[in-house]
Amino acid sequence: MRGSIREYVSDRKEPMMDTDFQIVGIRNTEDRTVGRHTKWYQGKPLISALLLAVILSGCLCCHLIMTKDPGYMDLAHYNEAPGGEFLFGTDTMGRDIFSMIWYGGRISLLIGVLATFLSTVLAIVFGSVSGCAPEWVDSLLMRFTEIFLSIPNLLLVILLQAILGKASIFSISFIIGITSWPGIAKVVRTEVKQIRNSGYVIAARCMGGSFRHVLWKHLTPNFASSIMFMVVMNIRSAIIAESTLSFMGIGLPLEQISWGSMLSNADKALMTKSWWIILIPGLFLTVTLMCMTNLGNYLRKAVNRKESYCNCVSAYMTLQLTRQL
Repeated sequence: MRGSIREYVSDRKEPMMDTDFQIVGIRNTEDRTVGRHTKWYQGKPLISALLLAVILSGCLCCHLIMTKDPGYMDLAHYNEAPGGEFLFGTDTMGRDIFSMIWYGGRISLLIGVLATFLSTVLAIVFGSVSGCAPEWVDSLLMRFTEIFLSIPNLLLVILLQAILGKASIFSISFIIGITSWPGIAKVVRTEVKQIRNSGYVIAARCMGGSFRHVLWKHLTPNFASSIMFMVVMNIRSAIIAESTLSFMGIGLPLEQISWGSMLSNADKALMTKSWWIILIPGLFLTVTLMCMTNLGNYLRKAVNRKESYCNCVSAYMTLQLTRQL
């Protein structure tokens, strides 16, 4: 290889110029802006981040902004339209929707975070074991993952919920968590296979580092950025799953207020033409999910730009080494 490159360079009649080679990287034409100077906020989902911060703050500090007890049934004011004493109106049982929105949002977000935490831990462990295991073990684990992915997620969640019985915050979080890990696990496995033979990983093993030490100290920090956007999207998916279960009547009970349980009253609201019972919780849920989607897409693009830059630098260094041969 070295001799062939030298013969090629010596046979050239004209000297090799710096313009003979050009490094072309992956460029996102959507992010180009006119002019040399770009504003710091351009290309960033600031509106989505601001709306999500407002919703999260309201849910976490719900006791400071609630005007009524969210669980109190005021039968004298059931199905009351928004305005006056009840800012967002009342539902079919006379509960204040404004207070229920902020209190129930805290429950939905809690389920999303707990389920995502569980699924992320399972995915990191499973993907790392698969990436570091011998070829036949890796192939076996990947076949299991593909079979698991072939089963409709909602069907699996419904089946497990029926087995566990009465739904609660932790049971729903557990079921959603153990059924939403394969996507992240495949990404973790791919990243681990690329860095498992790196010098620092081999050195840690030679010094007696256990698998847990190598995993959390050396492997996880290197693929954390690659799965960050998937973690955000998993929170969104967990909230959707909880809302779907509650809407179907197999999720949280009515006395356990969440955005999903509020939407479970849709049939009664349509019969009584109480549009606010469906529209307001649905609007909060939709805005929250859209904000999370925008943040997840931004993180994905940021990771892709970082990987593209690293690939360009690696190609440039390889070219420089080749020229020196």
